[in-house]
Amino acid sequence: MRDISTIYKISILACTLAIGVSGCSVLECWFVQEKPGRGGGFSAAMSQEKSLIYIRKDPDSPKMQQKPPSDIDFSRIYYVTDPAATFCSSSLHPPEGSLTKPQCEINPFTPQASLVKWAASLTETGQSPTYLDGDWYSVAAQGLDGQLTLSNVMQAPSASKEPKVIFSVSSRTPSVASRLGEPVHLDCGFWVDPSSPLHGSGFSVEWRYQFRGEGRLVLAYDGKSDRFAKTSETGADLDIPALYKSGNASLTLEEAQVRHSGTYICTIYLPNLLAQVAMDLEIVEPPSLGIYPSPLPISAPGQVVSVHCEASGFAPLSLELGWEFTGADGKKRSLGQGSVSGHRQASDGTYSQSTRIELDSSKLGLGRGGEVSCVADHKGGFRRASVTLNVVGVGAPSIEDSMAMVAVALVLYGVIKVFFWTFTSSGSSKAQESGDKKDK
Repeated sequence: MRDISTIYKISILACTLAIGVSGCSVLECWFVQEKPGRGGGFSAAMSQEKSLIYIRKDPDSPKMQQKPPSDIDFSRIYYVTDPAATFCSSSLHPPEGSLTKPQCEINPFTPQASLVKWAASLTETGQSPTYLDGDWYSVAAQGLDGQLTLSNVMQAPSASKEPKVIFSVSSRTPSVASRLGEPVHLDCGFWVDPSSPLHGSGFSVEWRYQFRGEGRLVLAYDGKSDRFAKTSETGADLDIPALYKSGNASLTLEEAQVRHSGTYICTIYLPNLLAQVAMDLEIVEPPSLGIYPSPLPISAPGQVVSVHCEASGFAPLSLELGWEFTGADGKKRSLGQGSVSGHRQASDGTYSQSTRIELDSSKLGLGRGGEVSCVADHKGGFRRASVTLNVVGVGAPSIEDSMAMVAVALVLYGVIKVFFWTFTSSGSSKAQESGDKKDK
């Protein structure tokens, strides 16, 4: 039994090492920095070089001895220690030979005090502590299939190529879609190296919203003084116990509205450091369709029936409206878009649009009629609304035609009967009055 247990432990260790080597070993990045000598009123020119990050979780483990590609300069190879395995997500390490690659960018980073008031308490002394010495880098990475967005801050001894991840901010919801009225959860978490003096030194959380060049502060929390900043936003909240316990800085919106669509930026401040991740939220609400008049009036060949369709309460704006006809044989065919109106926006931010079609059974070849459908193709889903069109007087009478003619005959018979009864009653009354006068 002891031998089996030992073999089991060795197997688990071997699997763990294999996963660590194959799934968390090398990350291809671009090293981006400003070119020297550019200044004045011009924007800084940027240089971009291929780079490799060799990752290990334990600083005492040996470096990977692997020959780098010929197109990567030796000075752009980094041996990174990542105690929390923040770089080890499978979305950052696609299978070998995969054509799609995760996005990764390394930038030089300069620690400095924050200027926002909700993080000012983190650097009240105004002095730069000695533990900020050395070379600093920031790494921004985007995983495949929208599974992860990551921002790491690393520190290395001066002139060393062996940085260590000190601070990490990540999100597992880089892209979120929500229906109107539903609660929205935007994931954001942070980690600080427990061995760093920055661990336990205080933090601040900031959530900002941006859309088409405009932005607003959604929420800001000073973790050192346990205080929220005043904002005009309502219905946005943090889980404070989870924030302190596990670094969970996720934002919850109580009720999704169209105005919430846009980019949200989660920024975590430490003394002299910050890291941020961005995520996109889109409110997707499919349209509600209504057709009128309903039911449609019975028509005859050559008679034009006007049908309207209203699509309302949808977001985002893009929508395709059209018409379909299903005959008695079950075959469907398109009747085109009809006359489509412009978009109209409601007070809640949703949109509406309508279309109208003129149905001439003889010109469109609608036979004895069938089902007329308004169809809407939207990001929120496909919608259909239908109404029945009856055409009489085409070829041999159908059951529907016969029923319609019987109904018309019954109505005419009733009218004639009433008229005859009224005329007869009136004639009898006059004859009786005449007879009475003669008797007198």
